[in-house]
Amino acid sequence: MKVAVVGVTGMVGKVMLQVLQERNFPVSQLIPVASKDSVGKKIWFKGEEIPIVDVEVAVFNKPDFAIFSAGSSVSLEWAPKFKEMGTTVIDNSSAWRMHEDVPLIVPEINASILTPEDKIIANPNCSTIQMVMALAPLHEAYVMKRIIISTYQSVTGTGKKAVAQLRNERSQFEGDSVYPYTIDLNCLPHCDIFLDNGYTKEEMKLVHETRKILSDPSIGVSATAVRVPVVGGHSEAVNVEFRNEFDLAEVRQLLNDTAGVVVMDNIDNNIYPMPLYQQGKDEVFVGRIRRDESQEKTLNLWVVSDNLRKGAATNAIQIAEFLVAQKMVVA
Repeated sequence: MKVAVVGVTGMVGKVMLQVLQERNFPVSQLIPVASKDSVGKKIWFKGEEIPIVDVEVAVFNKPDFAIFSAGSSVSLEWAPKFKEMGTTVIDNSSAWRMHEDVPLIVPEINASILTPEDKIIANPNCSTIQMVMALAPLHEAYVMKRIIISTYQSVTGTGKKAVAQLRNERSQFEGDSVYPYTIDLNCLPHCDIFLDNGYTKEEMKLVHETRKILSDPSIGVSATAVRVPVVGGHSEAVNVEFRNEFDLAEVRQLLNDTAGVVVMDNIDNNIYPMPLYQQGKDEVFVGRIRRDESQEKTLNLWVVSDNLRKGAATNAIQIAEFLVAQKMVVA
């Protein structure tokens, strides 16, 4: 099984290598890909040093999988070229997510829609993945009418330069900035670029991707995305109105029974999810489960997950695992 990781030197790319090893994905040949500045440098994988190549070399090698985390422009240019060679592309950027003929996949929710003909598959946005993981079983049971979400997003979602900015500010070291303001001891209600409607691109991803993954364009979604000085993962306050009445004990049981979701909800002992403790884990953690007492059929949840793992790398590898298990990709 030949696997190319495109963007291997980035934060998500490095985690992809970890996840491939941890989950014992059947890699017979790893093809690490990065920009021309990194070509010739070496990365460690399964105890050996492997030289980084450019994307043209990777295409020529006809890998079984090309897993992208290199930005939308790279994906738009190169994913079709891999596809032409028979490679299955799993793309972590926003480039292909809303294309009508490209499936947007969270394996626990909608992997069943995949076919052997799907050669470009989109990985959803990190904040969308963790939210729909918690909401999908509840939508099936009670039918969601409207979601109001506020996110508290880690600087790791922006990348290495954002982490460096936070650390530099915290140590009072002069360095480059990727945000328009200081991030340490601050919150920025500004994730990605602002759009004509006053929302950011990140906020609108939550709207469009949620509807596509759950195959329900009728769900109302309103989002506010906030960048916070945290490195461990994203947190979300989710307020969801259902069309049908729910029982809190049943809600907890449904979440407990959902693969990939962990309920941490014991306020008597101050147990609830936090990015400090969820970093490095693959599950989505849900707590502060309670009714919205201001409105009927409405629930509040607190959802936390490591955005580099389930929000990106792990979800991508799980898609590949599903395709291999279903023999849709055979080396």
